Amino acid sequence: MKIPGSTRPPRIHGELLKLGIEIGQTSVAKYMVRRRHPPSQGWRTFIRNHADGIAAMDMFVVPTISFRLLYGLLIMGHGRRHILWFGVRAHPTAEWIANQVAQACGWEQAPRYLIRDRDGAYGEVFIRRLRSIGIRDRPTSPRSPWQNCFAERLIGSIRRECLDHIIVLDEEHLRRILKNYADYYNGVRTHRSLNKDAPVSRQVQRSGVINSRAILGGLHRQYVRI
Repeated sequence: MKIPGSTRPPRIHGELLKLGIEIGQTSVAKYMVRRRHPPSQGWRTFIRNHADGIAAMDMFVVPTISFRLLYGLLIMGHGRRHILWFGVRAHPTAEWIANQVAQACGWEQAPRYLIRDRDGAYGEVFIRRLRSIGIRDRPTSPRSPWQNCFAERLIGSIRRECLDHIIVLDEEHLRRILKNYADYYNGVRTHRSLNKDAPVSRQVQRSGVINSRAILGGLHRQYVRI
């Protein structure tokens, strides 16, 4: 008999008694499966239980028209899958990344946990800044991008829905593009995981003439009733 969340013999013995099964507690202990390690929640359970207090970050590379490589920094919240911050830099440093986190999360509404990969760009300065803000650093395991799946998936959406269709000129141009995409993603784009709502919840409009406006030069459109 398997009872989820119950691993101690007295607890399982109590459940069996409530089911009308008369058995001794020592017999329950004798036939229980022995664990090699103490029970603990898995990574997926941790993400699900703490979503509202988790932010994730990741970096991605964007080539410009002159083949110069720029680095985009994404910081997102898990609760409503909203984009908190975009940063752009040609040569990101640990100090710059730390400043980006401080600007994105602020000192009043900082998340409890921050999930990131083990990129060498995150140095000691970055870790100290997280501690000073009160954020608990949660680096993923080596070669385990699935542990930062929300950020990885969002970066894929950014590429498919935006960057793959635009020629980036320079840092300022990329910064402006990402800001426009963040406004669209947070306030307009619907998500299956949010019951077809946007991260910043949209009200249902039932009356008025339907109109649309172009977003990102016509890559996407917003439909509203006027």
